[in-house]
Amino acid sequence: MSAAAPAPAVLVLEDGRTFRGEAYGARGTTIAEIVFNTGMTGYQETLTDPSYRGQIVVMTAPHIGNTGVNDEDFESRRVWVDGYVVRDPSRVRSSWRADRTLDELLGEQDVVGISGIDTRALTRHLRERGSMRAAVSSEPQYVGGSVEDLLARVNAAPTMEGASFLADVTTPEPYVVPAVGDKRLTVAAIDLGIKGMTPRRMAQRGIEVHVLPATSTVDDVLAVGADGAGPDGVFMSNGPGDPATADHVVGVLREVLERRIPYFGICLGNQMLGRALGRGTYKLKYGHRGINQPVQDRATGAVEITSQNHGFAVDAPLDGTFETPYGPAHVTHVGLNDQVVEGVALVDGPAFSVQYHPEAAAGPHDADHLFDRFVQLMLDHPRPTPSSRGTT
Repeated sequence: MSAAAPAPAVLVLEDGRTFRGEAYGARGTTIAEIVFNTGMTGYQETLTDPSYRGQIVVMTAPHIGNTGVNDEDFESRRVWVDGYVVRDPSRVRSSWRADRTLDELLGEQDVVGISGIDTRALTRHLRERGSMRAAVSSEPQYVGGSVEDLLARVNAAPTMEGASFLADVTTPEPYVVPAVGDKRLTVAAIDLGIKGMTPRRMAQRGIEVHVLPATSTVDDVLAVGADGAGPDGVFMSNGPGDPATADHVVGVLREVLERRIPYFGICLGNQMLGRALGRGTYKLKYGHRGINQPVQDRATGAVEITSQNHGFAVDAPLDGTFETPYGPAHVTHVGLNDQVVEGVALVDGPAFSVQYHPEAAAGPHDADHLFDRFVQLMLDHPRPTPSSRGTT
């Protein structure tokens, strides 16, 4: 008996470009912003990265799913992508660590996908036109003929500008990741969509990490630590959505900067520092998503290959310094593909951030040293005593 024919599926972009293929993962319809990821590996880490909330992800690597999936490599509690697009899904899972196929995982988590389309043509289209809204559907009323009704739904959907997903992705309750070995430092980590590898990277360096919800106040941050002196440092994670909507988080960070508590931010945490310093953010044409993004450290000239996932960037001058309420600041890192700001720091204050992901669960690990830099920053700027806390 021959196998049943795969169910048809359709992908419709907001400008009317249409691709037809086969259903992959869950059946149904999903509408979100469509973006592409250039990583050649690490698809499970991509799927479980909360920064992808609100997005349909196109994988530019043609062959996806060959290592299957397992429960150990999740970067968060679930799959976060709103839809998934691949060219050639693997027919078998070949890794001994796998406990199910990628198709099965997508089905379990209700992620609607499509396979068998020309992802190279789709990626070229998005590079020329920019990220846009799209729909993936395997429902008969949309795949059987005209896509005009589906296109109308796409064009009625909200855009990423003005979108906030922090309430969806943040932890509902605080939790602690204990230090590995002797405890050296305590960090309050604001979860804007944190990946599981991030607190583990800090814990490996003797840091006890208190992960706090995005709704936490500065009092919640200062309550971290057993001796009443507050944390040794504050960290803000990656996360999804438009950074212009995160006013509460920016307000908390400004309180942290006023108290000169050492700060380190990545991805959305970088945009939060940019906003706290008085700079704006803007949406990139198609963003940076993958594990092969070249970034230059402007202080040393060294180039790192980095893991990235962002569609917004900080608007700041690449050369010289710019004034902030906390003293002068400067751009520390720049993206070599398009000269986008990839890092900012205070010149004389204990705060820095980068736009990429130094935890890089799927690699590369060029930027892992930034966690060591954060440790040194905290050692160089010890927290004040309770009696002096709150002074500027």
